[in-house]
Amino acid sequence: MVLLAIDLQRGILVEDLYNYEGFVANMKKLLSEARARGVEVIYVQHDAGEGSGFTKGDWDYEIYDELAPLPGEKVFVKTVNSCFSNKELCKYLEDKGEETVIIAGLQTNYCIDASIKSAFDRDYSVIVPKGCNTTFDNDYMDGETTYRYYNEDIWERFAYLVPIEEAFEVEE
Repeated sequence: MVLLAIDLQRGILVEDLYNYEGFVANMKKLLSEARARGVEVIYVQHDAGEGSGFTKGDWDYEIYDELAPLPGEKVFVKTVNSCFSNKELCKYLEDKGEETVIIAGLQTNYCIDASIKSAFDRDYSVIVPKGCNTTFDNDYMDGETTYRYYNEDIWERFAYLVPIEEAFEVEE
């Protein structure tokens, strides 16, 4: 079991997110619990490319200070929605013989959705802790509705949706 902490970057982890304060608190709790239980935390950052303002060296690209990796924790970079597009991450997980991934981070309807479905397609057991993903309002739904739509309807086909306290207890 590993925890994939996806796109916890300064440029998108902002107060406009649905349940911003709750999300930050939940992520702190999830990261702390993973580390206390010896579950490896792996960070994934999105790189939008040169000139985007969201690439290596840009302030927005860096991981949000309050949720930053500890020394020695791995960080992988992706350039599309799914973190499984990074072949090095896939090989790392395969070499470790991982069968279960906990997926948390940003944004619900983009990178989290794509990563959950990609993990499912790769036969991982997928765990999604409640309150550990969020997103912004969009042209069709507000952030809360978008969060609820994915977490309460769409992902039940692909993942175990559990409270944070149960995320490390799911039978593989």
